[in-house]
Amino acid sequence: MRIANLAGRLALVTATGAVDVDEASQGRFGPDPTAVYGNWQDFVAWAAATTLPAGRPFTETSLGAPVPKPGQVFAIGLNYREHARETGTEFPVEPPVFTKFRTSITGPRGDLALPGDTVDWEAELVVVIGREAHHVAAADAWQYVAGLTAGQDYSERTRQLVPPAPQFSLGKSFPGFAPIGPVVVTLDELPDPADVEIGCAVNGEEVQRARTSDLIFSIPALIERLSAVLPLQPGDLIFTGTPGGVGIGRNPRRFLAPGDEVVTWIEGVGELRQRCVPGTPYTTASTEQRSTLAPTASEGGNHQRPVTRGQ
Repeated sequence: MRIANLAGRLALVTATGAVDVDEASQGRFGPDPTAVYGNWQDFVAWAAATTLPAGRPFTETSLGAPVPKPGQVFAIGLNYREHARETGTEFPVEPPVFTKFRTSITGPRGDLALPGDTVDWEAELVVVIGREAHHVAAADAWQYVAGLTAGQDYSERTRQLVPPAPQFSLGKSFPGFAPIGPVVVTLDELPDPADVEIGCAVNGEEVQRARTSDLIFSIPALIERLSAVLPLQPGDLIFTGTPGGVGIGRNPRRFLAPGDEVVTWIEGVGELRQRCVPGTPYTTASTEQRSTLAPTASEGGNHQRPVTRGQ
């Protein structure tokens, strides 16, 4: 199945268009795109046994976040070796975990308001949980996954790295900083859900490309580690980490500016597309701290390069 949020209503995308689930199930499954994961096994059984009506045409711009109101959002840092290398960080022995607050979630297309001049891109595969998972072994973990979708972990690096203690969750949770979509794809739609291509382009220039089989901590390993600490709930999201190629790891460093277009894709899932526009500047980081992310002398500037970490 390819599960979508079409104008705020749960839909299945088929070869003929979009099928409204509430209508097709005669109210058995309501229109809420998030609520269906709380009744996931029944939903899968119904979809397998039902002859769906012909779908209706729809436009990509009418798609919202396929899981707009997850209970928990987990994000994993440094989960590709090339990304760890480009940030000058040792490979983690346990997954570094932070969150992206729920109000940052948005749909697959639209404007990205830039609150500062050090906003970075991070293409990610996102896991959607379909059953409560607590103390789940990695060998059993795929049974708890409803599907996969594409995501972007946009990051305002200055806000993320403000001293003395980095604040990853805040720096990655401005409105629009967690686009997901365009659909949630169930595992049976993919030849190998553990090995799909992921990539990102800025203004048509490819900046990231990898395969999810390159993850340091696989999806089953992440579910095992997370569920050992707390229950994962139906509809929860796991942003699984970004490959190498982010802006802060480049020389010279590169960040997003108004007018830039960011396209993110996951093989077998689809693409996200954001156009960068000016946003409301935030005021908590000082001018001095913001200058630490400017180009160094060797990069065309006059600042000494600090030790920074991007995830």
